[in-house]
Amino acid sequence: MLSSAPVMAHHWPSELARRFVRLWFVKAAGTALFMSLFFYSYFSLLRNPVFPVTTMPTTWVDDAVTFWPPAFYLYASLWVYTSLVPALQPSLIRLMAYGCGIGSVCLTGLVVFLFFPTAVAFNSADWFNDPALALLRQLDLAGNACPSLHVATAVFTGLCMQRILRELRCPVWLQAGNWLWCILIVYSTMAIKQHVMWDVVAGTLLGSVFGLLYPQLEKRVAVQ
Repeated sequence: MLSSAPVMAHHWPSELARRFVRLWFVKAAGTALFMSLFFYSYFSLLRNPVFPVTTMPTTWVDDAVTFWPPAFYLYASLWVYTSLVPALQPSLIRLMAYGCGIGSVCLTGLVVFLFFPTAVAFNSADWFNDPALALLRQLDLAGNACPSLHVATAVFTGLCMQRILRELRCPVWLQAGNWLWCILIVYSTMAIKQHVMWDVVAGTLLGSVFGLLYPQLEKRVAVQ
């Protein structure tokens, strides 16, 4: 069974540090391998769609969100954010359980991209005035839009991170910071016009469903 031993509030910094150090090489190598496999599959589907690509419609919400190039750095911070949860797993079996959870999110998104490829209409010349945004546009092509896996993985990470922070009895400000980071990443996908509102809604739903199911998976698999 999962350990239910309470963590004293004043011990949470040392417990976070202990978890970061534990199995750090396995965690780093596993995260790198997972991301490599994901990006290979993602870009393969992006550049070789099997079915006709549908352009996602926009709404008044998309018009209301102002294009803001600096949001790219919030967007890119997802890769740091999503790396924190595996880094904070206390054991190999819980690390593997987490891998199954995040893998399910990504695999579901990839299956949708295979059968229902989508894209976002690109009409902002301002992108090319920012080197980072221009590079992102060359790589990502604004495809594989719905559901937004950027949003899905951020929401899934937010839910998983919240469980860890509560488990370690971390202070409220740290838990609030977790959700603020998650919300800013979600916002950034629309602020740089990489996604539209419907992509965000679908990504939020995908991440939330698996995030709410994940505790049951962990209870079944992650025996300490």
